[in-house]
Amino acid sequence: MNQQDLKQLQIDKRYIRMAGIWAENSYCQRRKVGVLIVKNQMIISDGYNGTPSGFENICEDEHNVTKPYVLHAEANAITKIARSGNSSEGATMYVTASPCIECAKLIIQAGIRRVVYSEKYRLEDGLELLKRAGIEVQFLDINASDEETETKK
Repeated sequence: MNQQDLKQLQIDKRYIRMAGIWAENSYCQRRKVGVLIVKNQMIISDGYNGTPSGFENICEDEHNVTKPYVLHAEANAITKIARSGNSSEGATMYVTASPCIECAKLIIQAGIRRVVYSEKYRLEDGLELLKRAGIEVQFLDINASDEETETKK
């Protein structure tokens, strides 16, 4: 691994750990997901899964099923960018769980060029769509050493 790759790996691990900390803000019980969107070495947006602004902070119904209006972390982060007037063109998204297909569509349309995730979601159709769109997708085991991570690429 060359110095530049090692430095990028270390940066990726820091941002994915930060996304994990951001996930702790979620009120969802079944799964907490966090996202950071980084462009030009600056965090331009963040998000976590939860209910829309103004709704009660309860994500699951009485049967522990996620309510249909709960926003995914990726959607929250992307809509924050839209409201701010900034651009995510060419950015990297760090997300704790691999994106579902609906979020993958938003990621593509937002111009995000790279997605780094640390946990595999049970469905992989979102990852397949991202790859089909030419977006770089990378699984990052935050507990692995840098050398182990490089050999898994």
